[in-house]
Amino acid sequence: MYSINDIAIVILNWNGQALLEQFLPSVLDYSKGAKIYVADNASTDHSVDFLSENFPSVSIIQNAENGGYAKGYNDALQDVNEPLLCLLNSDIEVTEGWLLPILEAFNNDANTAIIQPKILDFKRKSYFEYAGAAGGFIDKYGYPYCRGRIFDTIDKDHGQYNDTTSIFWASGACFFIKNEVFKKLQGFDDTYFAHMEEIDLCWRAFNANYNAKYVGSSTVYHVGGATLSNTNPKKTYLNFRNSLFTLVKHTDKNVFIRTIFRMKLDGIAALRFLVQGKPKYFLAVLKAHGSFYKNIGRILKQRKLQTKRSNYYETNSIVWSYFIKKRKIF
Repeated sequence: MYSINDIAIVILNWNGQALLEQFLPSVLDYSKGAKIYVADNASTDHSVDFLSENFPSVSIIQNAENGGYAKGYNDALQDVNEPLLCLLNSDIEVTEGWLLPILEAFNNDANTAIIQPKILDFKRKSYFEYAGAAGGFIDKYGYPYCRGRIFDTIDKDHGQYNDTTSIFWASGACFFIKNEVFKKLQGFDDTYFAHMEEIDLCWRAFNANYNAKYVGSSTVYHVGGATLSNTNPKKTYLNFRNSLFTLVKHTDKNVFIRTIFRMKLDGIAALRFLVQGKPKYFLAVLKAHGSFYKNIGRILKQRKLQTKRSNYYETNSIVWSYFIKKRKIF
């Protein structure tokens, strides 16, 4: 049976002194008994000095370089030995008692390896937050979506997702995973840098017959886009590129047909950006596809190493359901 003392909360930081000053106190106040780390991704501000002076109880891990979310956590977690890991964004406010339902879920099902709490919007606290909401799913063509958030439609929280249920992927904003499973699966794929790496890891966990769950009785509030803004074309590039990486690595069959169809949908999205007067986003999609072609040999090698399971998706096409059938709610 796991206890609070078995949890390591690891906050990845890059030039986020202001965020640590604002949000770290809630983590300290409401996580008594858990071990709290800040993994600094080679910040150039005064984050490390600030932590040392103001939060002496927090253990500091200093990475040699900024490898993004994926490599940053891979490097930082090598010497973290607590049985349960909580990978927590620096722009999250936690709430009183948030860890207890998570522990209960781990203790109730030995095969549960990954858990996500309810993620609400820090700026609009009665609404779900884009990055994870009430747990993630994926469609046949590798497009991710959430209970509580499909594309840009975000639900108001009125208790509809206060359950504990199986999900396909958990948000990297607040990502609980058993340490032994993280290391058995060799952590995140470093080449992703940021975005979709948690979905890739959850897919590998799914293929290894582990369960991922959402626990709606645990709540956190996420600012979102604090490190890389939603309006940054680099985020668009990483999302489109990494999504293609993930689709090819893990789909069980008809991968060529699914990838071609997916890339056609991406092309429509790129044209939509152009019509909307967003040429940088249009170019970001083209650049993502170019990087995908450049890396296809490596991705196909990774694909050969994966044991693949079918029935990973809840719906054939979330794009068709949302844009054509106008189904905006999970």
